[in-house]
Amino acid sequence: MSLLIKDPGFATTVQDLGRFGYAHLGISPAGAADGLSFRIANMLVGNHENAAGLEMSLSGATIEFQEETTAAITGASCQIALNGVEIAHSHPVCVPIGAILQCGRMIDGARAYLAVQGGIDVPSVMGSASTHLAARFGGFQGRSLRKGDLLNLGRKNLHAARRLNLNVTSIKSEGPTRLRVTRGPQQDWFAADSFATLFSATFTVTQHSGRTGLRLAGDCVVPSKTAQLLTEGVSLGALQIPPDGQPIILFVDQQTTGGYPKIANVVAADMHRVGQLRPADKVIFEEVSIDDALQLLRQQERWLRTAFEED
Repeated sequence: MSLLIKDPGFATTVQDLGRFGYAHLGISPAGAADGLSFRIANMLVGNHENAAGLEMSLSGATIEFQEETTAAITGASCQIALNGVEIAHSHPVCVPIGAILQCGRMIDGARAYLAVQGGIDVPSVMGSASTHLAARFGGFQGRSLRKGDLLNLGRKNLHAARRLNLNVTSIKSEGPTRLRVTRGPQQDWFAADSFATLFSATFTVTQHSGRTGLRLAGDCVVPSKTAQLLTEGVSLGALQIPPDGQPIILFVDQQTTGGYPKIANVVAADMHRVGQLRPADKVIFEEVSIDDALQLLRQQERWLRTAFEED
């Protein structure tokens, strides 16, 4: 059976947690922009955390369910209605045959995630179901969803749906989004005053931002070294500094090589925050050590293990 896309919203794609190990071929990981919310959605409905689901950007989709199943929506808050009745965010819901699920515009972030028990059944390309929009492969026909698309569901597993523990600390924050970073491979290209600017200024996400990268506007961060950097491999979350001094955060659909110096790199534990940034959002950077970055990731994984009610 299947899901019928009646309205795809602004941009809806099939994603999983991404494909890794192909940067040497020029292939970025793609995958869910907010991997933490994506994992939570799958865990809510009893899926493996990497089961394919839907990423909805800025405004949600309207979907007809052609079989009975369990679904959950996480990530950015949005108004959600099932057959016209409002339902809860981040909560597993039993969906009857023929039901219409409507997701409104995103309120406090950029992206929401829909997980359905059994996952979305699409071919695996290079070990992943994620949509690579630039290369036009993966996901559903390598593209964003359109009105009239039919998505098959995978085989349901025996794991029961779960509920979030309401006593856990929220992963959302108010005010400017704080991104922890470690110093980058070209840190010696930047003087102390450049780092002082990076870690004291507030930057604004510009309209020229998306899954490839987020361009920021704010105080200029200028390298003291003026030599031309040879093109080299770049990592997910790298903070590039182009000639205009306005940082660019490389993101899930990034190019895999670049010639701009990298002053810093967003830590893995904060990449989900990058996935929820919208144009006009404010960003501040905080320096941490490599050891701190590893500890933050361990803490996040521990948080995830306590985020659900005991069976």
